[in-house]
Amino acid sequence: MDVSPRPGLRALRLLLPTTAGLCVLALAGGCSPGSVPVSAPSAQAAARAAAPAAASELEDDYQEVIENVLPSVVQIEAGQSLGSGIVYDDKGHIVTNAHVVGDGRRFKVTVATGEQPLTATLVSTFPEQDLAVVRLDSVPPGLKAARFGDSSEVAVGQIVLAMGSPLGLSSSVTQGIVSAVGRTVSESSDGGGTGATLGNMVQTSAAINPGNSGGALVNLNSEIIGIPTLAASDPGLEGSPAPGIGFAIPASMVRTVADQIIKYGEVRDSGRAALGITGRTVLDDNYRPSGVAVVSVVRGGAAEKAGLRAGDIITRVGDTEITTITSLAEALASRRPGEKVPVTIERAGTERTVQVTLGEI
Repeated sequence: MDVSPRPGLRALRLLLPTTAGLCVLALAGGCSPGSVPVSAPSAQAAARAAAPAAASELEDDYQEVIENVLPSVVQIEAGQSLGSGIVYDDKGHIVTNAHVVGDGRRFKVTVATGEQPLTATLVSTFPEQDLAVVRLDSVPPGLKAARFGDSSEVAVGQIVLAMGSPLGLSSSVTQGIVSAVGRTVSESSDGGGTGATLGNMVQTSAAINPGNSGGALVNLNSEIIGIPTLAASDPGLEGSPAPGIGFAIPASMVRTVADQIIKYGEVRDSGRAALGITGRTVLDDNYRPSGVAVVSVVRGGAAEKAGLRAGDIITRVGDTEITTITSLAEALASRRPGEKVPVTIERAGTERTVQVTLGEI
């Protein structure tokens, strides 16, 4: 699964555990001297005295967030795999990744209020966004729902904590920052992935490992800002993890999907744009990917309404060059249903551009 826009990395590792490991919480702090003129020795002494106080304050912030949020993070056992989840409400609904639940319908869930696993039943999955909701068969006393933050306020440089069950180690916490927002990544359909292309992802340096999938990415206001879903791998190192590069589904999309699943048992309004075609990657004379051939169009869909037909080769969406089916999915992931976009195609050797009003997945 390719990570856009950097070609050298792949968001390849779905975060399901296979072996043991442990992450260590690292703390850092500092301060600067005030504006009052002091001698150099006095300034140095003041800095030395203030540094431990700043570190202690940051440590207190971390511990408060962990105390507030960790009770809302659970471990989910689905067959032979382990993942994480977040308590969504006081009715026992838990949101997680679709690739965590897989094809299962019954699960064991370990919550912070008890050591014995509870049973849970699938409500529904939405593989197109790699999200799912399960419900506890019996809600234990003291179950605490998490609080979700505003995705529009997530900014690069914010300190975040990742909470979950990496490598099967329940209730683990790591720390980092928001490294980027608005990333588009694609999962592989191999190894248990859904094959989804996910837009507007939050990139983080917080260490996330197999088992963190479905867990919580949290800000220092004790708010969930995303669900860790993918970790990057470096193809130059035979697929080994690329340290400090992970991706989380933003809280806004989590709420959009979970609210609909809980209310309707399905997602009726995905907010995800679609052309309404099935397609395949085509190669040029040098065997390089050069576009997406339309295999079929959905009757009444966006492509058919715009006049696209089987045999057309899509080469550009807006200003984005299209070379593969993955690049097409990534180009659409950042757009909204109802948006009008120029689509460049080749038909019978002739290039033309048509205006398409995008539909919805």
